[in-house]
This record gives sequence, structure tokens and C-alpha cells, in this order.
Amino acid sequence: MRIDLHCHSTASDGTDTPAELVRHASAAGLDVVALTDHDTTRGHAEAVAALPAGLTLVTGAELSCRLDGVSMHMLAYLFDPEEPALLAERELVRDDRVPRAQGMVARLNELGVPVTWEQVARIAGDGSVGRPHVASALVELGVVPTVGDAFTEEWLADGGRAYVAKHETDPFEAIRLVKGAGGVTVFAHPGADKRGRTVPESAIAELAAAGLDGIEVDHLDHDADTRARLRGLAADLGLLVTGSSDYHGSRKTVALGEYTTDPEVYGEITRRATGAFPVPGAGGI
Repeated sequence: MRIDLHCHSTASDGTDTPAELVRHASAAGLDVVALTDHDTTRGHAEAVAALPAGLTLVTGAELSCRLDGVSMHMLAYLFDPEEPALLAERELVRDDRVPRAQGMVARLNELGVPVTWEQVARIAGDGSVGRPHVASALVELGVVPTVGDAFTEEWLADGGRAYVAKHETDPFEAIRLVKGAGGVTVFAHPGADKRGRTVPESAIAELAAAGLDGIEVDHLDHDADTRARLRGLAADLGLLVTGSSDYHGSRKTVALGEYTTDPEVYGEITRRATGAFPVPGAGGI
């Protein structure tokens, strides 16, 4: 089985619609794909409706969190999307995205970059607006060559010249909320230090003690040494180890299925989940 547990669509900051995503996942030879848009489940229904035969969809979201001033992302799988407490927190985070993006546009203008809110809104479309949309605007304007090059201290990285903070959930609260909604939690790309500061291993140990289920180890932003270190940490803490592409369509160079999760780990995730179940493809529309 080929299993990719971290992908994005136009419901947040990917470039594939949810329907395109599942079709591309099937064409890439995946058996299981997770749709984990940022702080939203809005793309799930479209993905389910278009799900090809032979492909299973894991519903989820990537939750924006912050611990001691450090931004981090929490993958949440197979939770009940209508559970009130988690739904309210996701809406609180999502509602803060627009004023935050508008604030980044204003800071870029102050730095002499002629980006406009209309440009960013056009790029975001119906998606949950975020930094990648602002970064794409910088690429359009020729300010940076790629989206990744916008995530530096010069521009949009945490603490960067055009960075604006948004509401982010305490990760211990995120674990509690996801567990309350019957879901499973995996710390996304915990060693991705090219994106900015990362939380220390001592904090990961505290999160594990609070109920964290796993950490994403095999990821584009982790080199071989980081993966080995994180795999050892997971073993010490009794955490599941996942691998995922973090696919964003054409917004990133990584391909669907470039990094995958072991079938036994996937099985354990589905066994722990009580809020929702994987959806087998029935042929799509």
C-alpha cells in the first residue's frame, strides 16, 4: 500500500481542487490519501464525491498552533467535523486569516512592494487565505523567484519584515480538542528549521505525555540526519511515525506520494480514531 497522509487543496493553499487532488492521487498510484487543509474541512465533501475506485480518503485538517512563541502545525485525522468545541476553534483561527493577510499586504506596501489585497484574494480564490497566497503574489511581481524564497526573515518567515501574527491554538489544547472529537493527532514536520524556529524535543515529550499520537518524520523539509533523530525520538516516546508529501499542487515541487506512511502505522491511526472513518472510493463523478 502507498499512503500519503498530508495533502492540501484549493480549500486552503493548494492549487488542485479537492476533486483534482483525489484524481491525481489515484493517477500517482496511491492507495490512501489524506486531505488536510489548513484549519478547514471545507474540501472534504467534494473530495468524497470525486473519489476514484481503489483510492481511500482520510479526512483531516492541519491546525495552526503556537507554543512559547514558536509556530507549529498539528495534523488532525478522522475527527468529527461537527463537534462543537473543535469546530469553534477552527473557525476562530480561520476568521483571523483575512485581517492577518491584509496586514501582511500593508507591511509589504510599507517596504515598497506593490502587492494589493485584490491580488492576494484572487490567488486565494475560495481557499482559506494564508502566507502561501501572499508569497505567490510576490512571485507574480518578481520579488522572489519561488514561493519558498518568500519564507525568509526578509519577507514572510516568523518574525520577518512583513510577518503578521494570527490567532493560533495552544497545541495542548489542540490535542484535547481533537481527542474530544474522536480524532488522532500528528505533529507535522517538527524539524523543519528552514521555515523558522522549531519547538525543542523536550516540548515534544510533553506533548506526547498529553496524548500526541505521532510525529511526521519522512518529509521534504527533513534531511537524513533529522529523520534519523526524529525516528529515535519517536521510539523513545512511543509515538507513531508518519511520512507525507505535504503536497500543494504546483505551489511546491514535491510530488504526491514522494514520502509515504507505513501501512501498519496507518492501521493504528484508523484503530485509534472514533470520530470518522476512512472513505473508500466508489468511482467518483
